[in-house]
Amino acid sequence: MPPPGLVVRQASLTFGDRPLFHGLQARFDAGSWTCLLGRSGSGKSSLLRMIASLRLPDNHHLDLDTSDGTPLAGRLAWMAQQDLLVPWQRVVGNVMLGAHWRGRPTPEDRQRAGRLLDQVGLTDKAGQWPDELSGGQRQRVALARTLFEDASVVLMDEPFSAVDAITRLELHDLASRLLADRTVIMVTHDPLEALRLADRILILQGEPARLVSIPVPEGARPRPLDNVDLQRRQAELVTRLQESAHA
Repeated sequence: MPPPGLVVRQASLTFGDRPLFHGLQARFDAGSWTCLLGRSGSGKSSLLRMIASLRLPDNHHLDLDTSDGTPLAGRLAWMAQQDLLVPWQRVVGNVMLGAHWRGRPTPEDRQRAGRLLDQVGLTDKAGQWPDELSGGQRQRVALARTLFEDASVVLMDEPFSAVDAITRLELHDLASRLLADRTVIMVTHDPLEALRLADRILILQGEPARLVSIPVPEGARPRPLDNVDLQRRQAELVTRLQESAHA
């Protein structure tokens, strides 16, 4: 079944007496990868949590429609900034964590977890404990766990920000390949990351914030670092983010 597109209408969020945004509207095309950027405190992670129907501490509202008219519940996966691996499960158990929560994993679940670990290059780590892994390996396990849910919509909140620059580039390539043909919305602070991965870039700008669409470089994602258009647009995007603090 093809992934749905999403339409956000009348998204509003207030922290205390401070309105972060009001009446936001956005469309996320089916099968596309959208990156949300903005200065710290602009509300981008909160907007992502609102789309996921996760709890927020203050007043908020959002109307969400899907392109196929079917509720999003049960078709959504979340990948956080922290890998959130549980220390009492080995690597393969962490991949199957959703199955553990829903009941006892089946032999088929274990086989699929093994295939996903192979896809992320960690077949030989299946029986290890999380504290035996590097930061990049832990994020690969988190990506495999996200894929295990087989969700058509994936929301990602700065999932690669805690790893070194080279590992991050490798994870870009891996995630772009494994999440192809899903509807992905990712929050990031990294302009280069957004320009490599996104079909569309949206900046939360101003206070109260509004969503501003930014052109992406030419070429298929993940775009190589020597893409001339990527290099040119990186400087433009950094400047735009600097300006957004005063918009």
